[in-house]
Amino acid sequence: MSREEARQKLIELIEPLVESRGFELVHLDYIAGKQGRLHLYIDHEGGITIAHCELISRAVSDMLDNNDPIAHAYTFEVSSPGLDRPLTKVKHFIRFLGEKVKIKTAEPIGNSSKFSGILKSADDQFIVVIKDDGSEVQIPYNAIKKANLWYTGPEKGSGL
Repeated sequence: MSREEARQKLIELIEPLVESRGFELVHLDYIAGKQGRLHLYIDHEGGITIAHCELISRAVSDMLDNNDPIAHAYTFEVSSPGLDRPLTKVKHFIRFLGEKVKIKTAEPIGNSSKFSGILKSADDQFIVVIKDDGSEVQIPYNAIKKANLWYTGPEKGSGL
């Protein structure tokens, strides 16, 4: 089984449990092998607390112990998506319209495979990003390799 197939099986197993507790599974990272790792990124309307992470960690850990889908030792972690939140679903792009994003594509679009700027629009097939130079690029979802919000923080010298 490929790494992506194993990841998809884990998502199918874990996502319903996470959702039944009122949370969203934003992203699942899985690395097999000697240094195995399973990392869940969860979200909730009011934000994520340590108690939320503990609740989901216990529930998922119990379920994984009972189903035993991972045949090797691994570390397990549950966290919030953070400031540079991954955008993995159409609804994420729609939710964060107007926000600054960083996008990497599998193949170049025009002359580049890396884009940053303001997320202008999103529909079922494409997103449109207003790049830092003011031009726009339309990116199909199936071309996106990685997408994140881009937190740039307070400007230098602002005192914050």
